[in-house]
Amino acid sequence: MVELQINTTQNVNINFTAASVGERILAYVIDWIIKIAYAIVIYQIMFKLFKIDDLVKDMDNWSQLAIYVVFYLPAIFYTLIFETILDGQTIGKRILKIKVVKIDGYQASLSDFVIRWFFRIIDLNMMSGVVALVAIITSPKNQRLGDMTAGTSVIALKNRVNINHTILEDLKTDYIPTYPNVIKLSDNDARIIKDTFTTAKITRDYQTLIKLRNKIKEVVEIKEVKQSNDVEFIGTILKDYNYYTQNM
Repeated sequence: MVELQINTTQNVNINFTAASVGERILAYVIDWIIKIAYAIVIYQIMFKLFKIDDLVKDMDNWSQLAIYVVFYLPAIFYTLIFETILDGQTIGKRILKIKVVKIDGYQASLSDFVIRWFFRIIDLNMMSGVVALVAIITSPKNQRLGDMTAGTSVIALKNRVNINHTILEDLKTDYIPTYPNVIKLSDNDARIIKDTFTTAKITRDYQTLIKLRNKIKEVVEIKEVKQSNDVEFIGTILKDYNYYTQNM
């Protein structure tokens, strides 16, 4: 299981689990079944029912090829179309609950999807997908060549972390901060504080909470603690930090 750390546009690191090779292959198979079904339906309707074959049989080979390509364009551009419309998912990916995302935290754009689609020629069409398989297995972020070029990866949505795994805090609209000096902290400081705070609370490590309180007081330059215990104090620090950084 490969963990991906994505830095969002709000400078918050969020951990995701990369989609496994099996999930990506199964999504690929589902998409291929859909494309084959589309091709069969189009052939039966357009070329059998409406007898387009009779209209094109007297044309030259290039003209016939052009007509066939036009009818099958949706299948050719299937991945590009659906990843663009469904925000990084094809029907197969949606069923498997996996999705294409940008590693830098920005929303994947049309150009990113175009790059991924173009590199399918190398990744999936050459050597029957061996290139993509080798790239995904050997890549530290489970990326095929198209992902590496576009700066994307495929993540498993069912393993998405919630707000408790980030430095974000759920603040009420009428929240009033207590310690303005928390702006002295950096995002990394807040992340370390929250991780340590969460672990110490779960394990009831009161000595660590005391050390954490003292360190926060020193860095933030707090002379008087207004909360009755360390848990409330550190929780307030995290909420204040979120309040000020989200409203700056």
